[in-house]
Amino acid sequence: MSVEQPLWRALTAYRVLTMVYAVGLFVAQHDAFPRPEVAVAYYAVLVPWTLATLPKVANAASCTRWFLAVDLSVALTGILLTPVADAHDRIVAGGPTLPSIWTAGSVLAFAIKGGWRWAAFASALVGVANLVQRGAASQDTVHNVLLVWVAAIAIGYVVEVARASERTLARALEIEAATRERERLARDIHDSVLQVLAMVQRRGTAIGGEAAELGRMAGEQEVALRTLVTGGLAPASPAPEDASRPPAARADGAPGGADGASGGAGEADLRPLLAAYATARVTLSEPGAPVLLAPVAARELAAAVGAALDNVHRHAGDGARAWILVEDEPDEVIVTVRDDGPGIPEGRLAQAEGEGRLGVALSIRGRLRDIGGTAELVSVPGQGTEVELKVPRGKAEQR
Repeated sequence: MSVEQPLWRALTAYRVLTMVYAVGLFVAQHDAFPRPEVAVAYYAVLVPWTLATLPKVANAASCTRWFLAVDLSVALTGILLTPVADAHDRIVAGGPTLPSIWTAGSVLAFAIKGGWRWAAFASALVGVANLVQRGAASQDTVHNVLLVWVAAIAIGYVVEVARASERTLARALEIEAATRERERLARDIHDSVLQVLAMVQRRGTAIGGEAAELGRMAGEQEVALRTLVTGGLAPASPAPEDASRPPAARADGAPGGADGASGGAGEADLRPLLAAYATARVTLSEPGAPVLLAPVAARELAAAVGAALDNVHRHAGDGARAWILVEDEPDEVIVTVRDDGPGIPEGRLAQAEGEGRLGVALSIRGRLRDIGGTAELVSVPGQGTEVELKVPRGKAEQR
């Protein structure tokens, strides 16, 4: 995921190309050098050093401090040897140094490795060396020194910003992964442990005696567990839920304990998963052909339907009727769960979520969100509740 890796690859190519350029420049003008043997000796070091150290500029880990120090020393030595090898008139007229633009590669290595401060230090040394070998601060010399200095600092600053952004992104991805895992565990706990504890509390209170004490303890544990899975954001209500029926979905998301998926590979037919919910009071209407989804998406969608039906039985009463309608569209699968109960009072869902009762927030909406779908709930007091679950085929298959 490294943002700076392309910069290291570019620097590797830059060093080779500028080495060839510097040597070619000397070969083309060697007759003008009064002491060409000095330049030949320098290039006899520069060429093997450049080729041998290419792995050192392949990534940040390989580019050590000692390498940067030696590499910059090679560049500075070439700059300071230029007056020895070349004629003074050519130098004053703006002739290139022995390493020429190869020197910028050393400075850029400092910038990519250590940021703008390291780049400023290296480019300052190069600037001083250029002023010394020129013997005077001419306009062209100052211009070139400032150009290298500004460019190196800018690249170093960009690298620092890229690294900071990379760390922030990595941290955000960790938080997102942890949040999704927490929501998944909270869903599973809601679909199993919390409902069982609520049922024990209710039945114990109804039986009385020692069972009442057991029910009271189960109720306390239910409140504590709800607070834990919601992150302790709000105190849980001491009033237990009405859990008159066992949970409709197992912790693994398969309704009624049925697997219903084709071994976790290929596609699974949604109809057998929903058929487990059909009872005398729950009517299932489905297409005659298989409704195929990715196995995980099919299980999560069926589990969300189970959570919606569980809410119907617990809040609308055992006498309430429910209808499940499955629509197999070309680009999405739509499952609608409707009941003839009293409906949900306005603001009740937000209140329940604040109290740690996460049936709709996690067991329904959370499941659909995880597979790329959506869940919409419409309820009118006195006219029942309708939950519409949509799973786009493209998103579901990618997950």
